[in-house]
Amino acid sequence: MNRKKRRRSSPKITNLSERIIKILKEDHHKTFNYKQICAKLDVDDPSSRNQVIKNLQQLKAKQQVIEPERGKYQLVPNQNYHTGILDVSGKGGGYVMVDELEEDIYVPPHHLNKALHGDQVEVYIYRQRRSKKHEGEITKILARKTDEFVGVIDIQKKFAFVHTSEAGKMYTDVFVPLKNIGEAENGDKVLVKLEDWPEKADSPFGKVIRVLGKPGEHNTEIHSILAQYGLPYDFPEEVEDYANKIDTGIKADEIAKRRDMREVLTFTIDPKDAKDFDDALSFEKLENGNYEVGIHIADVSHYVKPGTILDDEAYERATSVYLVDRVVPMLPEILSNGACSLRPNEEKYTFSAVFEIDPQTANIKTQWFGRTVTYSDARFAYEEAQAIIESRTNKIPQEVSLTGKTYTTSDAIVEATLELDRLAKIMRRQRMKNGAISFDKVEVKFNLDEDANPTGVFFKTSKDANKLIEEFMLLANRKVSEFIGTKTPKKTFVYRIHDEPDDEKLAALNNVVHKFGYQLNLKNRKSITSSLNSLLAEVQGKKEQNLVDTLAIRTMSKAVYSTDNIGHYGLAFDYYSHFTSPIRRYPDVMVHRLLQHYLDGGKSASEEEYEEKCKHSSAREQLATNSERDSIKYMQVKFMQDHKDEEFLGVISGVTEWGIYVEIISNKCEGMVRLRDIKGDHFEFDSDTYSIIGQRHGQQITLGDEVYVKVKEADLVKKHLDFHLVGTKEAVEKKKTQKK
Repeated sequence: MNRKKRRRSSPKITNLSERIIKILKEDHHKTFNYKQICAKLDVDDPSSRNQVIKNLQQLKAKQQVIEPERGKYQLVPNQNYHTGILDVSGKGGGYVMVDELEEDIYVPPHHLNKALHGDQVEVYIYRQRRSKKHEGEITKILARKTDEFVGVIDIQKKFAFVHTSEAGKMYTDVFVPLKNIGEAENGDKVLVKLEDWPEKADSPFGKVIRVLGKPGEHNTEIHSILAQYGLPYDFPEEVEDYANKIDTGIKADEIAKRRDMREVLTFTIDPKDAKDFDDALSFEKLENGNYEVGIHIADVSHYVKPGTILDDEAYERATSVYLVDRVVPMLPEILSNGACSLRPNEEKYTFSAVFEIDPQTANIKTQWFGRTVTYSDARFAYEEAQAIIESRTNKIPQEVSLTGKTYTTSDAIVEATLELDRLAKIMRRQRMKNGAISFDKVEVKFNLDEDANPTGVFFKTSKDANKLIEEFMLLANRKVSEFIGTKTPKKTFVYRIHDEPDDEKLAALNNVVHKFGYQLNLKNRKSITSSLNSLLAEVQGKKEQNLVDTLAIRTMSKAVYSTDNIGHYGLAFDYYSHFTSPIRRYPDVMVHRLLQHYLDGGKSASEEEYEEKCKHSSAREQLATNSERDSIKYMQVKFMQDHKDEEFLGVISGVTEWGIYVEIISNKCEGMVRLRDIKGDHFEFDSDTYSIIGQRHGQQITLGDEVYVKVKEADLVKKHLDFHLVGTKEAVEKKKTQKK
């Protein structure tokens, strides 16, 4: 008797509910039928399909899923999904910054789900059972911040990996098939582009798109910094060709369309090593006794036209980048150092803000904005202009030698400089009285030899000549912005905005400066700005100046570009824009175009279009700032490599649970002393006192203390300094005295 063979049923699918929930969670806005879910589960037999159908009904009964259409299922909608930007932490995991939530959402490493630092993500927020704290899981990557990373390639027999540990917060290496390594050799520093990240792969797959060179070599490290932030270091050939074909001559028919100011005394004041001069001042005494002061800016928008490849490239860059040994310009050299540079003894097309000013009060009587043609009579370095100002201060009637020409104190250009300085001081005092904050942070600069090796460190400080130029640039920027911003009906414009500082950050700053004997008054806006200015003035020249200046700047909100004007807190201006540097900042080009458009009677431009351009410009500015900071760190490490046997006096600039940060007073180089490396005791971190405390002898080393250190390790690739702690200042100097 033949028996029918019984069909074997498929085994029970394990964790089916959790797997279905995960599928629905990944696309929680969509609906799925059972066939689509089976496909994602990779099952297609009748028994498995029945299990899925039955499980969906059970989940529906438990109100975990809904059936908005017959046979189509969706996760129950809830308020636990949010969109934000992922900030990956150094310890693994990360935080999603969500605008509408007060606190950032912690995401553990196993819930990052292939999201990388800076990505725009969707996060599902849940409450932990044990701790009852909120955590998150990345459910969708909405937009990658970047898909290009810098790393060192390790080539094996059948594949390669690019180790990206130095690429900031990149937590995974990149797998590269041998066919995609290009011309890279083992150990090269490369730029790798992500191409795929398979479902079950631990690492993304990528392709080497540029070989940067050997780690530790100067150009390799500088190019790596630029590549890490997605910044270019040369122009595409077609952009250079386009720029080189532009007619840069001064034409009579174009002059006829402009206000001719070639006969008015005009000059530039810039750093002595500057190559592009995008602003000049003119000075003239009027018959009524007032002064006419012109702020003349290179008319970049005359040459850079919308819709051209030149404009596209300038917009993409959005800013020039100033690294320690080079400038990566926004515009090709023929424009930045040529046609748009207001060089001495040359006629140039300019865009100007011209003011009639009361010589006693520095009040503005009349103003005019428009296109001009100017002639620069002289080019002064800041040091030369400072010499003029100091000749008056010291009351020494002497000859002043400037750029190869000798001027007496009675010459018109010397008198103009002195009067502009006097007006600038009046304007600055008024600005401070109105609540502006005086940030004069010391800038670290390097003396470099012909091979870009640092031979010395010096500090750039702002003197009267710098502040003269600053005040008149601020005047032009403010008045242009005010001119458009007060029009009715409202006109779309590009503003430079700066929000008020966060209360918590101010309180944290107050706690830190209290350790040095200072105090902030946080009662109201006026008291905050007044006490901040007092603090910044009090620390001038003291060991803690750089630390306090840095912390104070970090307390402030970031200034950004926006079409939504909220004023500029730090400058205490209700209206402020960037008008004065179109050679190196794209927002200034936009301001020039919009200003001319409205002077011509044009209608309001698209707010949506310009807001998008503002966001792009702000983002590129931040990348440029980060790269500039990294290049300084790199050069500091390179400088310290040649000083490993020396002892340096430093100030403790940071205290953490793993070590103390020490900033060397003589050169501002900062490095870390790890707690485990401190001999003679076992030190532990005390967060209440910003100090480390020896557990056996009770020695306390605190933020702001002066200590002597020596270089333990100077890592050029990681741009990191490790120090040995020699001892506190008192202990080391006591020993030296005893030896004598």
